Amino acid sequence: IIDYIRMVKDEKEQDLMRKSSKINDIAMDKIIPWVAKGLTEKELNAKMREIYKELGCEDVSFDPITAYGKSGADPHHVTDDTKGKRGDSVVLDIGGILNDYCSDMTRTVFIGEVSDRAREVYEVVKEAQARGIAASKPGNRMCDVDLACRNYIEEKGFGQYFTHRTGHSIGMEDHEYGDVSSVNEDIIKVGQCFSIEPGIYLPDEGIGVRIEDLVIITEDGCEVLNSFTKDLIVVPEE
Repeated sequence: IIDYIRMVKDEKEQDLMRKSSKINDIAMDKIIPWVAKGLTEKELNAKMREIYKELGCEDVSFDPITAYGKSGADPHHVTDDTKGKRGDSVVLDIGGILNDYCSDMTRTVFIGEVSDRAREVYEVVKEAQARGIAASKPGNRMCDVDLACRNYIEEKGFGQYFTHRTGHSIGMEDHEYGDVSSVNEDIIKVGQCFSIEPGIYLPDEGIGVRIEDLVIITEDGCEVLNSFTKDLIVVPEE
């Protein structure tokens, strides 16, 4: 009962989620330049935590994912001492807790240059995520959002490389009840808040791309809580 009550946010909760995500946009802007400064994944993780503290967050929503190249091509990768190199994709999956409410966002950027193959993967993920956002409206099912992303990725020939569900509910915890998966047929309700985060992972090519935003369901669609750009970013080497 409590899980279903928490799935739908009232106006006060929605405002807290907006504020938390606004801070997360700032955090993303601050961390991206650091991906090309020669830090290890662990050092980049520590820098991410430092940024959240500076921005007034109580804590991180979860252990930040700061993964270079082949590491980012493994959705289950554990942060280690890997350093990024020119051409690497860098998966930044981050979130902080502000006023007891979590944020969560992923952007994938590139160090120095981006290959045609990586650019192709990026644009497919970006379009898939846009389709998931478009499907996020009251009356649709959670699985409809997942399939909007998944069907497009399959259509482009990368279906076997999208290896996780499309999203999860979020609020006072980063993962709350009600996931965005192909098996969840629950009807979407106004006030729900969840992530949309399709990804493509090519371990043999060392390419991993995930793009994630949070949405709040409105009367006629959804409000995307993250405003940080999804245009492809190449970070200059230092």
